Amino acid sequence: MPPAMKSLLYFPSIPRYLAARALGRRYPVGWLPLRLSELPEPEPPPGWVKARVRLAGVCGSDLALLFGKNSPRLSPFFSFPAVLGHEILAELDGARVVVNPLLGCRERGLEPCAACQRGEEGLCANVAEGALAPGMIGYHKDLPGGWGEMLLAQPHKLLQVPDAVPDERAVLSEPLAVALRGLRRAFGQGSSLRLPQPLLIIGAGSIGLLSLALLRALGHNGRLDVVARRPLQKELALSLGASRVYHSSGEALKDTNAHRYKPILGAPVWRGGYSAVIEAAGSASSLDEAAWAASEGGTVLLLGAASEVKHDFSAHWFSELAWFGSYTYSNQDFADALAMLDSLAGIEALVGKTFELSDWRSAITAAREKKVVKAAFAPGGRR
Repeated sequence: MPPAMKSLLYFPSIPRYLAARALGRRYPVGWLPLRLSELPEPEPPPGWVKARVRLAGVCGSDLALLFGKNSPRLSPFFSFPAVLGHEILAELDGARVVVNPLLGCRERGLEPCAACQRGEEGLCANVAEGALAPGMIGYHKDLPGGWGEMLLAQPHKLLQVPDAVPDERAVLSEPLAVALRGLRRAFGQGSSLRLPQPLLIIGAGSIGLLSLALLRALGHNGRLDVVARRPLQKELALSLGASRVYHSSGEALKDTNAHRYKPILGAPVWRGGYSAVIEAAGSASSLDEAAWAASEGGTVLLLGAASEVKHDFSAHWFSELAWFGSYTYSNQDFADALAMLDSLAGIEALVGKTFELSDWRSAITAAREKKVVKAAFAPGGRR
């Protein structure tokens, strides 16, 4: 028999999903459909390798899945039960590697779809087709993610980490690729970026703060404001180059040339404001703030992975806004994000604490209650 490995196994449960949606923040962490399990170590098929997990982040999309915030309409594109964790730093033959968890046409043994042909693997049409079950590593029933001690991957999906980059910075490669892809999608101009200003980031979790750090590294030297709700987020935003940090977009807009108006019902609305807004919180309130914080003809980039929320679309057409949604990345985006780690010293401060798998309740609580920006598991303990 193969040796066993410790893993956190997510098993879908419609009753728990409905209970989480009904109870919201009152839903106890102990009721989550997550179980510390002893599973057989996976054996790599031909063309795959086995790597040992060193660190794995807790992503906002993981929390959305666990606490019933994901849309059920996305369920065909993932497979469960699964060992979660798609933000992964691993070890292979003594080298540290980060894992690109996407499974496109190439990995599925298929002829490339139109998106994969043009190097847009994150938009692959075949994520639920081919020789593999639906989903990416971390949301896949046969390929354990980073919340376990071992994983399988194809060698071209493992990228070696430069020696000078610390573990806590390296494990942010995957969310960094998400942010880089989004910036390229919304502000790309040929091979460069058109960096609008002033620019507002709503949400100071890992995606918002990594977007801030990337914008500064890519040459944005103008006004770059952040909406952050918590003192730790504010401190990190300022350390990563925010011009100003506000508690709400309304506070931020008061420091621009925007004009505030009071409708007969509902929250205030604005004219003027920011040339571009990055929505990185993924809530109904942050979507509404982003819509009205953008100036007429401005751009809104959705990185917050909002799911089923009620939203007033008036600002979209009234202000002729350009909206861009972004979810994953291409293989090139991922490689480019890794290459930028040397120039992003300081982002490792986002990883507030690492946890053993057995302490998963504390890890999920810390992430859910935003006691840290990024919680991470060290499945085999820190070496």
